[in-house]
Amino acid sequence: MTQALQARLPRGVLAGYAAGSVGTGGFGVLPGLVLAYYLTDTLGVGALLAAVVMVIPKAVDVVINPLIGARSDRALARDGRRTGLMWLGCGAIVPLFILTFCAPVSGSPAVGALWVLILFSLTAAAYACFQVPYIALPADLTADYDERTRLISLRIAVLALTILVVGAGAPAIRDGFGGGAVGYAVMAVVVAAVIGAGMAAAITWAARPAADRSTTGRSSGAAAEHRTRDGFDALRTNRHYRILLSVYVIQALASAVMLAGAQYLATYVLDDSGALTPLFVALVAPALLVMPLWVRFGRRFGKQRGLAAAGALFLAASAALGIAITAPGPWVFAAVAVCGVGYAGMQTFPLAMLPDVIDEQSAATGRDQGGALSGLWTAGETLGLALGPGLYLLVLAATGFVSSDADETAEQSGTALAGIAGGFSLLPAALTLLSLVILHRYREERPQ
Repeated sequence: MTQALQARLPRGVLAGYAAGSVGTGGFGVLPGLVLAYYLTDTLGVGALLAAVVMVIPKAVDVVINPLIGARSDRALARDGRRTGLMWLGCGAIVPLFILTFCAPVSGSPAVGALWVLILFSLTAAAYACFQVPYIALPADLTADYDERTRLISLRIAVLALTILVVGAGAPAIRDGFGGGAVGYAVMAVVVAAVIGAGMAAAITWAARPAADRSTTGRSSGAAAEHRTRDGFDALRTNRHYRILLSVYVIQALASAVMLAGAQYLATYVLDDSGALTPLFVALVAPALLVMPLWVRFGRRFGKQRGLAAAGALFLAASAALGIAITAPGPWVFAAVAVCGVGYAGMQTFPLAMLPDVIDEQSAATGRDQGGALSGLWTAGETLGLALGPGLYLLVLAATGFVSSDADETAEQSGTALAGIAGGFSLLPAALTLLSLVILHRYREERPQ
């Protein structure tokens, strides 16, 4: 593996890598926040069919992301850079993202569901072309244990800010243009431009310097040696990778469930659709404040303990939110803010641990495995993020939720309201508990 050319990364590289989170954050948050609601309450798609539409595009990623990862490793071995696929994804995602939110509202719900299914699948594929090499970059940029945490923490801070701005601003744009088809289309145009700009900045300022740094001292092997199954081989043989990936996917699923439920909780439980913005701010804003504290915690106690502490905090706060089933009120925002503190650490530490595992696997195989492991990692993450809304929609379907069209908000039964609140709180808590049980089996070895 590459040895760091210097202990501290240049500020331009740090800023460039963090800028990529403007792109990944914009894409990651908006479909999870509003796409399910767009399907059920604008296109009139039933909750069960909407769940299928949300899950299938990301399930495709499980197949294509390892292919992208292997191709990225071959490009690195051949040309010394990963930028080709990243530019492809950056250019394709903008028009595809816009078209996803331009489904014909005059057709039947089935037509709208099919439209979103096809366009969202293509958009997810374009996103993977950027995201898989992007996740592999930290292992290319530095081999320093603590510097990787610093690199990732800055990225997560920018990610949190992007999620905050897009998550709060995009629905406001939608509502400002009257909601419905026009509102969603305008919102998509604005967010797509933000996504494209962030991705382009990362490629220019971080991916190119990574190529310069990765050509020194790297044992890459012949390009043909990088195989599609490398990531799956690592999953089978590398215990640390298997545990870390499992934990990250389950925690991504937990946060995605909560994200998908925010709009429903605001509209039907808090009886104020506008409460989505303060709910979202409460979940994401703490990351901007506590990120330096998580970095210090990781340096003192290690990344594994940091991840365990963050998960425990998220678990406690999300379980407490279960009270909203019977007693909703303003206190919900404070509990969600505590979830946000835990969420910040749950995002930072796994991504800071992944380059260490990439080093471990690359040393064992004798060739760079960054793209392969990142490909499967990204596939798992995107599947978890898609399963979250799908799983939440299954809870709604099981508890009798009634879908609406763009002109009417349906009344919900007491059982449906319990499903909305319980799915937002108790389900993420249970998933986080499962992830912590798995994490307990990880044995981190800190460099001396």
